[in-house]
Amino acid sequence: MGFKRKKGDGDGEEMEAEGNRRPSFNTAERRSVILPSMIKNKDKRAKVYAKQKHEKKVEKQKKIKARDAAEKQALELGEEPPQKQIPKTIENTREADETVCRPDDEELFADIDADEFNPVLRREVTPKILFTTCRFNSTRGPALISELQSVIPNSDYRKRGTYDLKKIVEYAKKKDYTSLIVVHTNRREPDALLIIGLPNGPTAHFKLSSLVLRKDIKNHGNPTSHEPELVLNNFTTRLGNRVGRFFQSLFPQQPNFRGRRVVTFHNQRDFILFRHHRYIFDVKEDKQSGTKGKDGAAKERVKPRLQECGPSFTLKLVTLQHGTFDTKGGEFEWVHKPEMDTSRRRFFL
Repeated sequence: MGFKRKKGDGDGEEMEAEGNRRPSFNTAERRSVILPSMIKNKDKRAKVYAKQKHEKKVEKQKKIKARDAAEKQALELGEEPPQKQIPKTIENTREADETVCRPDDEELFADIDADEFNPVLRREVTPKILFTTCRFNSTRGPALISELQSVIPNSDYRKRGTYDLKKIVEYAKKKDYTSLIVVHTNRREPDALLIIGLPNGPTAHFKLSSLVLRKDIKNHGNPTSHEPELVLNNFTTRLGNRVGRFFQSLFPQQPNFRGRRVVTFHNQRDFILFRHHRYIFDVKEDKQSGTKGKDGAAKERVKPRLQECGPSFTLKLVTLQHGTFDTKGGEFEWVHKPEMDTSRRRFFL
């Protein structure tokens, strides 16, 4: 048999408790919670977004003025100014890595003295580079090679034909080449670089992307025959140091500064950006100071700038192999696998 519960048997208490659990929002709080993406009307959504953006900008300017005032006041009182806040980026919040190079690492310096690039970097051997393509190439492959030849001094190009790569390696060894660079194309577009150190290796395979040839660069410069300067950035780990020395062994170690040419390999999140520039010194009148020389003419100031010569592309290391090219019996130093990318803040170079 069923029975009815009376109102005094705790119903009122449960309803009061449920009422207390529900949050109560007033109109002002509801308006502050509303996001522009929640507004369906396009014009109203644009106005709300512009208003919020302006408020953020005003607040940021107030913080900058307050920080500058505090710094100025500290300098006037002879105190140390407050430390500048360093923004958090993916680079400076990277995961800790045991292989990061340190200045007191004796084992690293011993490995450097005994590696394959030491004769070239000590100027005992002059680098000599051989370029070739894959068997089925397009016009973009030889075009990239011709531009790389203008970047890397003392380099030659040989057509691949139907020869196996191992035979080309043996030919390059007999002709005393120090490196062999193979440009691979896929669907008429260069997509990979294979760099083989001679005579004893190593062999590095890079994925190539974002290729822009010289003719496609706006206001590009034409390089001279001077030997370029080489800039290597952010190769901080042992693997990165080895890859950086591999790139360094492609270029002569005596740059000619009169040519004002700079070749840059910049490592950013394991993507290696290749750029080729020449720097220019523009002479302009100094209108800001308003001072004049002895003869009454306005003073001139020199303003440096960079002019890109091309080509530009991005490299991503796929494999690094001991010795020369060998797909069957080769021993790999490092291989990139998809399961290694466990975090956005984990880098290997």
